[in-house]
Amino acid sequence: MSKGISFLATALLILATAAFAAAQQTQTTTTVTKTIQNADGTYTVIEYPVGKETIVNLNPVTIPGAAGTATILRDDDGTRIKLNLTGLPTDLSTLNLYAVDAAGVATSLGPIAIANGLGTFTTTTPLNRFMLIASPESSLTTYDPNTKVFFRSAVPAGLAVVPYSQSGPKDGAAIGDRVSATTAPATASPYSVPMLGIPNFGRGTETHLRVKFPEFRDARANVFIEPRHDGPTTIKMRFHNLNRVPADKRIVLWAVAPDSTYNRIGQVVNTRNRNEAQIQTETNLKDFGLLVTLEDKDSVPNPSGPTFATVIIDNTK
Repeated sequence: MSKGISFLATALLILATAAFAAAQQTQTTTTVTKTIQNADGTYTVIEYPVGKETIVNLNPVTIPGAAGTATILRDDDGTRIKLNLTGLPTDLSTLNLYAVDAAGVATSLGPIAIANGLGTFTTTTPLNRFMLIASPESSLTTYDPNTKVFFRSAVPAGLAVVPYSQSGPKDGAAIGDRVSATTAPATASPYSVPMLGIPNFGRGTETHLRVKFPEFRDARANVFIEPRHDGPTTIKMRFHNLNRVPADKRIVLWAVAPDSTYNRIGQVVNTRNRNEAQIQTETNLKDFGLLVTLEDKDSVPNPSGPTFATVIIDNTK
């Protein structure tokens, strides 16, 4: 009887060992998400995920040995970008960062601070679908593969490019006293936008302007302008009581140069029952005016909608 039990135990042990070996040889199928982009890497527009920090490599286009990264985080306050470049030529002093959308429209994010071969820049944009390019050009409005570019963003692993679009994607919106300001009544283009006299503003000092929008009753905005010591001028525009502004309108902020060229520096998509929003940006224009228009489409290269506000320094108060 004991011999029978021993034989049975041995057989069971052999079967268990064979089953374990078979299990070890079983292959696990893994799904790999491949990065998709143009073969030459000239178009790399992606949609950034919400609440997840994304590290984007910035590939040098015309500077051998240089390198760059951008840390990008999209949340309810907009899309924050922290840029670092290394290995820059010591004689390079000017580079400008642009966000390029799926329609090829380039939005200026501001000048990159460069010192000792290193470049740094931090900003926030309401855009959520874009590629980044760094260019010596200071007034780009459109991008194509022939645009003069020193750095271009790559596509992070696991993400795919947004298809090219003639009409552009729908980008999300950011949520969010020395002198006063008034607004011009709503008009159609062409626009008349006075210069604000930025050289007369205190460098390193924030100037607070208050703006009202009489066409929309209680709607108002606070504008904070600070010419920085390192060159660019930062602009924060905080909108309040937007619930009467038509839903789905793009509230677009333009910096208007002395030669009457328009630089789109910020955008908010007004959602239904929105109360507050904020645009935070900067420009390297030495002097400029500020125009706010209501647009029907994203990423328009020039203003075409009705005037929401023209910021005017009121020296009578």
